[in-house]
Amino acid sequence: MVNQTTAELRNVTKRFGAITAAQGLNLAIFPGEFLSFLGPSGCGKTTALRMLAGFEQASEGDILIDGEVVNGVPPYQRPVNMVFQQYALFPHMDVARNVAYGLNQRRPRLARADIDAKVAQALDMVRLSGFAGRRIWEMSGGQQQRVALARAIVNEPKILLLDEPMAALDKKLRHDMQIELKSLQRELGITFVLVTHDQEEALSMSDRVCIMHRGRIAQIGTPEELYDQPQSRYVADFIGRSNFLPARALGHDGGQLLAEGPGGLRFVARAGGRAAGDGAVTLSLRPEEVRVAREDAAGEGHEMRVTHRIFLGEHVEYHLRSAALDHLVAVVPRSEDIAGGMPGVGAAVRVAWRDGAALALAED
Repeated sequence: MVNQTTAELRNVTKRFGAITAAQGLNLAIFPGEFLSFLGPSGCGKTTALRMLAGFEQASEGDILIDGEVVNGVPPYQRPVNMVFQQYALFPHMDVARNVAYGLNQRRPRLARADIDAKVAQALDMVRLSGFAGRRIWEMSGGQQQRVALARAIVNEPKILLLDEPMAALDKKLRHDMQIELKSLQRELGITFVLVTHDQEEALSMSDRVCIMHRGRIAQIGTPEELYDQPQSRYVADFIGRSNFLPARALGHDGGQLLAEGPGGLRFVARAGGRAAGDGAVTLSLRPEEVRVAREDAAGEGHEMRVTHRIFLGEHVEYHLRSAALDHLVAVVPRSEDIAGGMPGVGAAVRVAWRDGAALALAED
């Protein structure tokens, strides 16, 4: 029988003395997928990665790789390789010797010609052909990251683990490397597991994202599922941006939830997570779902006043306030902003949103 998972965490808990860093983790990682652990500092994501790598051992539960329990198996005996946040390259070695380091530790030893061929192939994959003799300190941050990737993939691991590998790069270079890393993963066809606190990084590269919260898995899903159907306020707040409004559920109508928001505003919302047909709920309304119009434009809407107008290139962000809604953020594409001749700070506007734009979540 062919194993259907590359790795599994089965009810895994990790304690450091009195501190529980990860608790009850259950997760299947599939062949060839790009999975990200996403969450703030201290949420348990790096602990999960280090347990997969073998640098930390689970206090409870089992970790499996290729169907075999690897509890207690040291890192160098696991079919994984890791790219660290600081790359951990050897400054006294040139690029080729850095990439070949793992190959040189194999027993029985590989022939020198085989090592050279594998190193050349790995450098070609990360677009560093011709850099074999370059010193590490002569290379840019992005080039050093590619060396670290080449050193990891040259050993042909079952799983490549990445611990915030782009944290030290500037925004533009980080965006370029995200595309390159995803392309490389598709070319290699191996499983990538990334740890990051950057939601854009996780959403842009991952097939699935595992959101961590206080040592537990808050939700696992595709980027689209997590953005459109968060199961809690925590997930809705961590993935993208959202306006959160206290409301009272009034019942269901045709599969949607009727709710009364601040100031008696009525909403036709989607029900998410544990939201029921009555009682207190939190409405999550994405800024891009809020339509903004001049006060004198035709149509209906709730009157608000502009408190801030922030130009962000391809779109304009409006911060709005009214007696009923203390604070609301709207994002308007720049083309619509220009065409509509939108007013500035202090001006009155009307806002509206389509039925079903808001998501009703049970209070955490």
